[in-house]
Amino acid sequence: MHRLNKDPKAYIAMLDDPARHAHQKPIEVMSALALKKGEVIADIGAGSGYFAFRLARHVGDTGRVYAVDVSPEMIVHLNRRIRDVEMKNVVTILSASDDPLLAHTTIDRFFICDTWHHIENHDRYLGLLNKMLKPRG
Repeated sequence: MHRLNKDPKAYIAMLDDPARHAHQKPIEVMSALALKKGEVIADIGAGSGYFAFRLARHVGDTGRVYAVDVSPEMIVHLNRRIRDVEMKNVVTILSASDDPLLAHTTIDRFFICDTWHHIENHDRYLGLLNKMLKPRG
């Protein structure tokens, strides 16, 4: 699967494959998160937006989802999808591999799916995420 990262179109096709629903269970995930309208979520490793767009629908127009990814190709793909579906509460962030590049005290929750193993210095990264959380995040 990781070899597909070298072929962005193939990787996006794999990420958007409807067969993914069987093992990712997006409906159950959204239900378990019990998201509230107006929340600010950062989807770390957003990829093609599989979860980012679902998160955005749950936080509503008053919420925001930061779709964070290190791949310029994924960010371009996300920006096209955002434009095409006129999703106003998703913002893309082209991040560094060691820093999501989000402002401090701005995030209610972080969402990380199939990405953690790509992050090298977990302790440092968690320290950054902690600074980015709102006081009750």
